[in-house]
Amino acid sequence: MASKALNLPNILTYARIVAVPLVVLCFFVEGRLHGSDTARWWAVFLFVAASLTDWLDGYLARAWQQTSTIGRMLDPIADKLLVAAALLVLTADRTIADWSIWAAIVILCREILVSGLREYLAALKVSVPVTRLAKWKTAAQMVAISFLLAGPAGDVIFPYTTLLGNIFLWIAAIITLYTGYDYFRAGLRHIDS
Repeated sequence: MASKALNLPNILTYARIVAVPLVVLCFFVEGRLHGSDTARWWAVFLFVAASLTDWLDGYLARAWQQTSTIGRMLDPIADKLLVAAALLVLTADRTIADWSIWAAIVILCREILVSGLREYLAALKVSVPVTRLAKWKTAAQMVAISFLLAGPAGDVIFPYTTLLGNIFLWIAAIITLYTGYDYFRAGLRHIDS
């Protein structure tokens, strides 16, 4: 059991969980909520590295036949923690503001609701596979959040960094609505009234 819990795919998942507070900490380096340019670039680096482990851990687990129960449980949790923490800190520092807050709310609500549905269905021994569109949703979220973490620091180099981040955030939110509906439609067939 310990060897499965400590295989490389699971270690990558644990690293993604550890990256969550580190990304948030980048915005509090000066003791208050403020993302200096250097801190923002560190947040981008940590977030992108953590996001890449999401793809890598699944690929390695399948390629090396090292899938495990703990990996299947922690992988989606790590993803949701990373996305939720980044969206919350970006909203708190007003990088995500005005109408774009609704895109962040849609993403967070869908993640929580689908997690609850998956847990309910798992108790019924029903698996809802991840669709290709859901993978595109995740990719759009990661791109959006990467641009938004760079935010004002990125705008210095490329003036449309924050704007592109918000556009990708809305794209992710629209895909999120569709995939969330898709999961609930599939799950409703197994819900006892």
